[in-house]
Amino acid sequence: MNFQLMAVLLMVAMTRTEAPQEKSAIDEAKALFARYVEMEQAYDPALADLYSNDAVITNKRTYPTGEVRELTFPAPKYKALIRQAMPLARSRSDRSTYSKCSYEPEGVHVRIQCARYSELKKFTSPLTLVIGRIKTAGWLILEERSESRP
Repeated sequence: MNFQLMAVLLMVAMTRTEAPQEKSAIDEAKALFARYVEMEQAYDPALADLYSNDAVITNKRTYPTGEVRELTFPAPKYKALIRQAMPLARSRSDRSTYSKCSYEPEGVHVRIQCARYSELKKFTSPLTLVIGRIKTAGWLILEERSESRP
Protein backbone atom coordinates (compact mmCIF):
# COMPACT_ATOMS: atom_id res chain seq x y z
CA MET A 1 0.00 0.00 0.00
CA ASN A 2 1.49 3.34 -0.91
CA PHE A 3 2.05 6.07 1.62
CA GLN A 4 -0.48 8.52 0.11
CA LEU A 5 -3.30 5.98 0.12
CA MET A 6 -2.51 5.03 3.71
CA ALA A 7 -2.53 8.71 4.73
CA VAL A 8 -5.93 9.26 3.05
CA LEU A 9 -7.42 6.18 4.74
CA LEU A 10 -6.04 7.31 8.09
CA MET A 11 -7.56 10.78 7.64
CA VAL A 12 -10.94 9.28 6.71
CA ALA A 13 -10.85 7.00 9.74
CA MET A 14 -9.98 9.92 12.03
CA THR A 15 -12.78 12.14 10.70
CA ARG A 16 -15.43 9.47 10.64
CA THR A 17 -18.33 10.45 12.85
CA GLU A 18 -20.37 7.95 14.71
CA ALA A 19 -24.13 7.99 14.46
CA PRO A 20 -25.68 9.77 17.44
CA GLN A 21 -26.65 7.44 20.22
CA GLU A 22 -30.38 7.03 20.70
CA LYS A 23 -31.55 8.35 24.06
CA SER A 24 -32.46 5.78 26.68
CA ALA A 25 -36.04 5.54 27.90
CA ILE A 26 -34.94 7.10 31.21
CA ASP A 27 -33.35 10.04 29.35
CA GLU A 28 -36.55 10.50 27.33
CA ALA A 29 -38.67 10.40 30.50
CA LYS A 30 -36.42 12.94 32.22
CA ALA A 31 -36.61 15.24 29.19
CA LEU A 32 -40.39 14.93 29.00
CA PHE A 33 -40.78 15.59 32.72
CA ALA A 34 -38.51 18.65 32.45
CA ARG A 35 -40.79 19.97 29.68
CA TYR A 36 -43.83 19.15 31.84
CA VAL A 37 -42.47 21.21 34.75
CA GLU A 38 -41.33 24.05 32.48
CA MET A 39 -44.72 24.27 30.77
CA GLU A 40 -46.57 24.04 34.08
CA GLN A 41 -44.45 26.86 35.56
CA ALA A 42 -45.17 28.96 32.44
CA TYR A 43 -48.92 28.18 32.67
CA ASP A 44 -48.70 26.93 29.09
CA PRO A 45 -51.97 25.27 28.00
CA ALA A 46 -49.95 23.19 25.54
CA LEU A 47 -48.99 21.10 28.56
CA ALA A 48 -52.07 19.10 27.61
CA ASP A 49 -50.27 17.97 24.45
CA LEU A 50 -47.81 15.97 26.57
CA TYR A 51 -50.61 13.49 27.34
CA SER A 52 -51.61 10.61 25.09
CA ASN A 53 -55.21 10.72 23.93
CA ASP A 54 -55.57 7.32 25.62
CA ALA A 55 -53.88 8.28 28.90
CA VAL A 56 -55.36 6.95 32.14
CA ILE A 57 -55.86 9.80 34.61
CA THR A 58 -56.84 9.18 38.24
CA ASN A 59 -56.93 11.53 41.19
CA LYS A 60 -57.55 10.62 44.81
CA ARG A 61 -59.24 13.63 46.41
CA THR A 62 -59.36 13.95 50.20
CA TYR A 63 -62.00 16.32 51.57
CA PRO A 64 -61.83 18.20 54.91
CA THR A 65 -64.46 15.80 56.28
CA GLY A 66 -62.06 12.89 55.72
CA GLU A 67 -64.08 11.58 52.79
CA VAL A 68 -61.89 10.27 49.97
CA ARG A 69 -63.03 9.97 46.37
CA GLU A 70 -61.08 8.58 43.47
CA LEU A 71 -61.86 10.33 40.23
CA THR A 72 -61.00 9.03 36.76
CA PHE A 73 -60.92 11.34 33.77
CA PRO A 74 -60.98 10.41 30.10
CA ALA A 75 -57.80 11.84 28.56
CA PRO A 76 -59.57 14.19 26.10
CA LYS A 77 -61.62 15.71 28.94
CA TYR A 78 -58.52 16.04 31.16
CA LYS A 79 -56.59 17.71 28.36
CA ALA A 80 -59.45 20.19 27.90
CA LEU A 81 -59.46 20.86 31.67
CA ILE A 82 -55.73 21.62 31.60
CA ARG A 83 -56.22 24.11 28.78
CA GLN A 84 -59.10 25.80 30.66
CA ALA A 85 -57.36 25.80 34.04
CA MET A 86 -54.08 27.45 33.05
CA PRO A 87 -55.38 31.05 33.03
CA LEU A 88 -57.01 30.54 36.45
CA ALA A 89 -53.84 28.93 37.83
CA ARG A 90 -51.82 31.92 36.56
CA SER A 91 -54.21 34.42 38.16
CA ARG A 92 -53.90 32.62 41.52
CA SER A 93 -50.13 32.00 41.24
CA ASP A 94 -50.96 28.32 41.68
CA ARG A 95 -47.60 26.55 41.37
CA SER A 96 -46.19 23.19 42.28
CA THR A 97 -42.63 22.14 42.93
CA TYR A 98 -41.31 18.59 42.66
CA SER A 99 -38.81 16.68 44.75
CA LYS A 100 -37.62 13.15 45.42
CA CYS A 101 -38.26 12.16 41.81
CA SER A 102 -37.37 8.63 40.76
CA TYR A 103 -37.38 7.10 37.28
CA GLU A 104 -37.96 3.35 37.04
CA PRO A 105 -38.10 1.40 33.79
CA GLU A 106 -41.21 -0.74 33.31
CA GLY A 107 -40.64 -2.71 30.14
CA VAL A 108 -40.62 -0.10 27.36
CA HIS A 109 -42.19 2.55 29.65
CA VAL A 110 -40.80 4.59 32.53
CA ARG A 111 -42.57 5.26 35.82
CA ILE A 112 -41.80 8.65 37.37
CA GLN A 113 -42.66 9.15 41.04
CA CYS A 114 -42.30 12.52 42.75
CA ALA A 115 -43.42 14.43 45.78
CA ARG A 116 -45.42 17.43 44.54
CA TYR A 117 -45.72 20.46 46.78
CA SER A 118 -48.60 22.88 46.15
CA GLU A 119 -47.40 26.37 46.98
CA LEU A 120 -51.00 27.65 46.98
CA LYS A 121 -52.51 24.98 49.23
CA LYS A 122 -49.33 24.28 51.24
CA PHE A 123 -49.33 20.49 51.11
CA THR A 124 -47.27 17.70 49.58
CA SER A 125 -48.78 14.76 47.72
CA PRO A 126 -47.48 11.98 45.51
CA LEU A 127 -47.51 12.25 41.72
CA THR A 128 -46.91 9.25 39.48
CA LEU A 129 -46.56 9.48 35.71
CA VAL A 130 -45.97 6.63 33.28
CA ILE A 131 -44.18 7.75 30.14
CA GLY A 132 -44.10 5.77 26.92
CA ARG A 133 -43.35 6.08 23.26
CA ILE A 134 -46.24 6.33 20.82
CA LYS A 135 -45.05 5.53 17.29
CA THR A 136 -46.80 8.45 15.62
CA ALA A 137 -46.44 11.00 18.44
CA GLY A 138 -43.17 10.33 20.29
CA TRP A 139 -42.83 10.19 24.08
CA LEU A 140 -46.02 11.05 25.97
CA ILE A 141 -47.67 10.65 29.35
CA LEU A 142 -49.66 7.42 29.31
CA GLU A 143 -50.82 7.47 32.92
CA GLU A 144 -51.10 9.98 35.75
CA ARG A 145 -51.98 9.19 39.35
CA SER A 146 -52.23 12.08 41.76
CA GLU A 147 -53.74 13.18 45.04
CA SER A 148 -55.38 16.49 45.84
CA ARG A 149 -57.37 18.49 48.35
CA PRO A 150 -60.12 21.02 47.63
